[in-house]
Order: sequence, then C-alpha cells, then structure tokens
Amino acid sequence: MEEDADYRVGFSSLYSIHDHLGFQGTIKNSPSDFIVIEIDEQGQLVNKAMDEYFLEVSKILPEPKNIAKKPKLDFQTGTFDARSNQEVTGLARFSSGEPNLQSDSRKEDSTSDGTTSTWEEGKADLLSSFLDEKTNEQLSQFALEIKEQWNLKRESVEASPELSLGRFLEKNQRAALHSVVRQTFPFLITVGKNSEIVVKPNLDYKELCCLVSEEEALDFFKYLDAKKENSKFTFKPNTNKDHRKAVHHFVNKKFGNLVETKSFPEENCKSGNNRNVITVRFREKVHRSEKRALLQGQERKVVYTAFTLRKENLEMFEALGFLAMKLGVIPSDFSYAGLKDKKAVTYQSMVVKKVNPERLKSVEKEMEKKRMSVFNIRPVNDPLRLGQLKGNHFDIIIRNLQNQTNDSANLRERILEAIENVKHKGFVNYYGPQRFGKGRKVHTDQIGLALLKSEMMKAVRLFLTPEDLDDPVNKAKKYFLQTEDAKGTLSMMPEFKFRERALLESLHRFGMTEEGCTRAWLSFPHSMRIFYVHAYSSKIWNEAASYRLAIYGCRVVEGDLVCLEEDVNDHFSSSKVVLPVLGYNILYPKNKVGQWYQEVLSHNGLQACRFKVPTLKLNVPGCYRQVLKRPHNLTHQLQGDGDAAVEIEADASLALAFDLDASCYATVCLREIMKHDV
Repeated sequence: MEEDADYRVGFSSLYSIHDHLGFQGTIKNSPSDFIVIEIDEQGQLVNKAMDEYFLEVSKILPEPKNIAKKPKLDFQTGTFDARSNQEVTGLARFSSGEPNLQSDSRKEDSTSDGTTSTWEEGKADLLSSFLDEKTNEQLSQFALEIKEQWNLKRESVEASPELSLGRFLEKNQRAALHSVVRQTFPFLITVGKNSEIVVKPNLDYKELCCLVSEEEALDFFKYLDAKKENSKFTFKPNTNKDHRKAVHHFVNKKFGNLVETKSFPEENCKSGNNRNVITVRFREKVHRSEKRALLQGQERKVVYTAFTLRKENLEMFEALGFLAMKLGVIPSDFSYAGLKDKKAVTYQSMVVKKVNPERLKSVEKEMEKKRMSVFNIRPVNDPLRLGQLKGNHFDIIIRNLQNQTNDSANLRERILEAIENVKHKGFVNYYGPQRFGKGRKVHTDQIGLALLKSEMMKAVRLFLTPEDLDDPVNKAKKYFLQTEDAKGTLSMMPEFKFRERALLESLHRFGMTEEGCTRAWLSFPHSMRIFYVHAYSSKIWNEAASYRLAIYGCRVVEGDLVCLEEDVNDHFSSSKVVLPVLGYNILYPKNKVGQWYQEVLSHNGLQACRFKVPTLKLNVPGCYRQVLKRPHNLTHQLQGDGDAAVEIEADASLALAFDLDASCYATVCLREIMKHDV
C-alpha cells in the first residue's frame, strides 16, 4: 500500500503498547494474500453458501409486489411492464378542468387566436431553463427529423433513434425536465437511465396516428397523461365498424391496465347514418379505505434483495458505481454493514433496493469482467445499516520475512514472541491508514475537515488534486486545477471513475462557486459524503489515543471514560477505556486528554463546530471507541519452513488467520505484531 512518506512517519509515531522488536515482511503482494470475510450478526461467515433447503424456501417466497411504483410504459411494445428497469414516462399532461375531453375539429378553431403559439413559446422558455443552447437546438432538430421521417413514411424510425440530454443528478430536476419535454414534443417519450435522460420517438403515438387524426392522437395522449379522476375521452364519430374495432383493439392492447373503452351512438345525430363514438374511461380506483391500506403497505413492500459481494482488487465505491450502472439504480440504493479493503479479496453482505433477485442474477456475467461476483441472492424485508455485523475474518500471508535492522536474534523466535504478545495483550485500536486514502498529496481527512468548515470549493480542489503520476485520471485532475473547466475535464476522465465524473457533471451544470460546489457534493450518496467527515474524526481519534497512552499508559486513571457494557471483558480493565469519536452528542474525558481535544479543535478552526453541515444534510452525533482490542481465534503457520531448529528459509512466509470485531483494522493489528509498517 503506497502512502505519503510524511503521513507514514506520522502513523508510525503513534504509541505502541508492546516492547517486542517484531520483524519485517510484506503483505498484499497479490490480492489473494489478503482475504477479508465479513462475519454477520449471527456469527456466520458470509462467504458460505446458504444450504439447499434455505435456497428452495427463498425460491417459493412470494415475489414482493411493488405497488408503490407506478406501472411503466415499454416504448417498444407499448405494454405496461413492472419488470422494466428503465423509467419510461408518458406524454403531456392535459390541464383542462373539463371532465369530458372530446376530440373535435371545432377545437382547432378555438386556438386560432394565438393562445397556442404563446403556450408553445412558454414551453420553449421552460426548456431553455433546463438545457444549454446547444442541447436545446439538438432536441428541436431531433424532433423535426422524427416528424419528417413519419410524414415521409420512412420505416427507419422504427429502429428507435435516441438523443441524450445529459445527466441530471437531482430527482426533482429530472421529473420536471421529463414533463417539459413531453409537453413540448408530445410525439416523443423520455427515458431515464440512471441519472441520464434520453429522448426517443413514441411509436405508440405514431401507430395511433394511422387510425385517427394527429389532433385526436395528441388529445388522447394528453388525456392519458393527465389521469384526471372521473374524466372520459371521446374519439370522433365514425360509421366504419372495422375502423372502430381497430381503435378499440389498439387502446385495450396498449393501455388496458389503465382504461376501458365502449361504443355509443352519437348524441344528437340528425343524419340517417349509424355513427358511433368510442368513449374511453379510466378504470375505477379502489375505495378510499382500501387505497389507504394499500398505501400503508407500500412502505413494507419495497423490493429489497440481499446478496454476498465478492470483489478482488477493487475499491468498494467503484464496485457500487458499476453495479448501480448495470442495474439501473443509483449508488445510494445499496446498503452495507462496513467498508472493505481495495487490494484484497473481500466478501461482504449487501442489500440493493428496487432490484429483484432475477434482475441481479442477470448481470452476473458482466460483473466477472470487473473481478466481482454475487451469490446468496435472496429477497429480504429491510436494508442493511452501517455496523450491522459482528466483525471480520482475515486470512493473511506475510512474505519476505526478515529481522528488523540490526537484529541478529532467531527470526522464528521473534515471530512467535510477537504473535503471543498481541494474542494475549491486544493492540491499540487505531483506525488504519486505508481510512485516510492512499494519496501522497491529499488524504480523506483533509477533505472532511474542509466540509466541516463548509469550505466547499476547497474540498472540491482537494478531491481533484492530482498525484505525481502520468495516467489519464491524474492528467484530468491536473487539467481541472489549471483551468477549472469541468466540461473539458469530464471528457478526459475515464468512465470507471464514477465519483469524479459525478462531481464534474454537477460542476459543469452549476459552476465552480461555493453554491455550485455544494450542489456537486450533493451528487454523492450520503454514505460517501459522511465518509470524508468520519475520516477527519478518525484521524483525531488516532492522535488522541496515542496521546492518552503516552501520558497515562494502559492503566485506568481519574477522568477516563469507561465502558460498562458486560461484553467488554478482555481480562484487563484497560480494555474498557473509551475515547470519543468527534460529534455533537459526546462527552470528553475530564483529564488532560479532554483538554487536548479542545486544543486540537481550536487549532483546526472547529472550536465552535456543531458537527452539522445542513447544506450537505450531514449530522455527526459521534460515538465512543475502545482504546484497546484483541484478535480472536488467532492462529499462525510458517509456510515453506523446514526444520524448526534451523533458521527460516528465505522464501518462507507466515500465514495468519484471526477474527476482529467490527470497525477494527487488520493492518493495525499486523503493525503491532510486526512493529513495522505494512
């Protein structure tokens, strides 16, 4: 793991409770040398497959009916399909208060006074408030070409050309843009793919225009989209029975879930011809009390799918970004119990919202390309929460074993001494270096401090600070710091950098200002925003623990905060000492350590900080963390080692297996064993 040399010195200077010399070695020579397996709340390793009985039971569980989700229109078939993962929106809303909407040639005359023109201009103005000039022109040209192809009866339009309007990360903004585009161009549909909005021709609209006039088709789709209760729509009278039958068939085939059709003789018909009209009504809704019961059940019936995620040499947030893109959801729809290492093979429980098991299974092959896989897929009732685990199991191989500099003692004895010390006496429960990122110039705690101080522009610049490397990611970051050209940087940033691209897309839309940067940070899921603030709190906790042990040692002293929970019992009283992790709802020790906290906060400009950042929707209550921890079930084996009476061979390695409680770091435990940075 590469780290900033200055930061490595700082971490190495943290206080250690053992005086053994330790030994040197390397970890993570390959991801398979560092295996992390989550232990669930029942104490089970999550990499174990569920038994066949449980799998059979889960298969026959009734599939949750997501009644909270409106049916979605499949633009290819025109049928409502709850399985669709694309967000397909219908056409323009009709604002008339009249309950009976009748398509009539007289309606055309009533708009000849210029009202329609003014309305169209108003819609164009609305579009310009969402889209830049170039995209607005592209949309108008796209709409014109679709109409021209339809008028010329070209069949190429059946291939469903599309136009991307770009990404819009705020849900309300996407909803408004969907509506405005539909109102302006009712012969188009808008499709949501993640946060991107794509425009396509509405083939159902075209098909209806083959049966009725374009004006009738326009009014009918307005009626459908308005969904006005107790209203009805009437097509123009027609004497051709076969034609009426074709219209009945079209409406019922495409929209039978929503409406029903009936034919009636035309009212006040003075001619002798048998002119019937087709009337469309929305199907009756359930009784209010039944509807209320259904609404109350919606929250309970949101689809959640649990699974075990295996990833190799992949950052967790990058893995979530890839999964979200493939499943058509957003990263915040995933919940998990804890973060896992990047350069490792890791197994962890996850729950995804709004995705059923079958949908998740359908992307398994694509995940293999990213060194990911999922198994133990089953429906559940609730998401996971951070900390909802018992701990983690580690299988670690340490290679290139050797004595510390200027130590000539038997290496095997040094290794055994170190393992026994930590096994019985524990280690200081520091947050590991990976908590603060692997960058040489900027660490995550620096970004967290800027966010706590509401220095949004500074936080963005820190996030996009490049390393001294000549790769596409750092070239893009360097370009941004030189130019603040978000759009240009976005074109340079690789597709797999989901966080960087999300931030840049927002900066392109809202600008490199304090307000624009605030909105850019809001493009991140809440769990990602809070991660940076927690990194700062973690750094301060590490320094506080080191200071406390340096001045007081391992003994309990007056003013210490002590945990009284019964399960905190490691056979030595100092294991009960806790220190606060910064937040608005914590107490400080009433001794020199408490004074130290106040001095550090003042030095960092946080003396008045309430650990709430309303603009980013961040509230940090804080918590307490045990100063000392012990590994459980620690075992070891020297691999490739021959006779125990002779020196360890040069190619020998040390295999360690142990369990740690939640939020403990294996790298910190190893540091205490080896007395060497890993």
